[in-house]
Amino acid sequence: MKRFVFISLILVMPVIISCQSTSEYGTSLAIAPSSLYLDNAFPKPANLIIQTEQEIFMIDDAMKSMVKANLNITHNTKKKAKSLLSQIFAKDNMAINYASNANLTAREAYHSHVANCMSLTIMAYALAKEANLDVDFQQVDVPEYWIRNGQYNLLTGHVNLLIKPSDKLNRNIIYGNDNIQIDFDPYVTRQTFSKRIIEKNTVLAMFYNNKGGQALVKEQFNIAYQYFRAAVEADDKFSPAWGNLAVLYRLTNNLELAEKTYRYTITIDPKNLTALTNLAILLRNQHNDVEAEGIENMLFNYRKKNPYYYAVLADEAFYKQDFSKSVKLYKRAIRLNNKIHELYYGMAKAYYQMNRLSDAKRAMKKALSLNMNKSTEYQYIAKLNFLKAEVTN
Repeated sequence: MKRFVFISLILVMPVIISCQSTSEYGTSLAIAPSSLYLDNAFPKPANLIIQTEQEIFMIDDAMKSMVKANLNITHNTKKKAKSLLSQIFAKDNMAINYASNANLTAREAYHSHVANCMSLTIMAYALAKEANLDVDFQQVDVPEYWIRNGQYNLLTGHVNLLIKPSDKLNRNIIYGNDNIQIDFDPYVTRQTFSKRIIEKNTVLAMFYNNKGGQALVKEQFNIAYQYFRAAVEADDKFSPAWGNLAVLYRLTNNLELAEKTYRYTITIDPKNLTALTNLAILLRNQHNDVEAEGIENMLFNYRKKNPYYYAVLADEAFYKQDFSKSVKLYKRAIRLNNKIHELYYGMAKAYYQMNRLSDAKRAMKKALSLNMNKSTEYQYIAKLNFLKAEVTN
């Protein structure tokens, strides 16, 4: 699934063991956001340039020429939107390739022919604006979905574009399931997730937050801090950036400020389960077991029907080389949803480590049959061919 839009970091998944309201874990005190900054501890690197909003969304003459030649040849909203998608993906046009870490500006994505979903969405938005389309960003309320990166579990969100048709005749489905919708995740387009329009400054915060998340994973703490601060300055209600700032404080042993920032995050968004998870981890480490247990129990009740929750636990077990436990957890996830190709792929990896090659081959075949993405398909085919050779030998 190509979901890498805004990142929240979880250090380690807690062991789930009294159910309380999430708002009880926030702060009852009036906190000035500026009191949560720690500028002296994280000076800005001299060579760090944080792109402005204008630079992130700017298009150049080549992009304007493409819009003029291919999109503005019609006034029909539907045809313009279709042409935009064709230009992005057709081999004889931009032919953008997906890369999860390609957190690029509109111009960088256009000319490098590589982007993640965030960059694709930003680029498509900028091109749609140039084509005089009435376009908005939408945040999609997808289930919690994690990606492992070393010691971190990265929780990702999703954003797409909604183009408002200029007349009733143009109200057609283009690449989604509601009005004229441009979405770069085929899984999302097949679902009925709720959506809401968000402002451009929130998308700007997401962009900076992704940059900060990437830096944090690389332990480039000064860079991460600058991007997280830029994110909350762009949108001070964007809770994932506040939560990631708290993670940074936790990693750099600023524990009191980390707890304060987690609680502030929960105050502005009581549904930020990642901040709650990380707060529980911090409280456990501080031997505040009563409050931590309350949070953990509440989180389990939220997550127990989400297959991705068991998938991240399975991945955690794999990371710790408990491959048998990993398989059991993947099977539990599959019982909740047997149409997710990543679950079978994860189970195949665990089977392979257990030297159960026939089971690994069978799981890889299932993953391949469910996958809808070409680049992932090539990866799966290669791994399946390898397993076939292993089984034969």
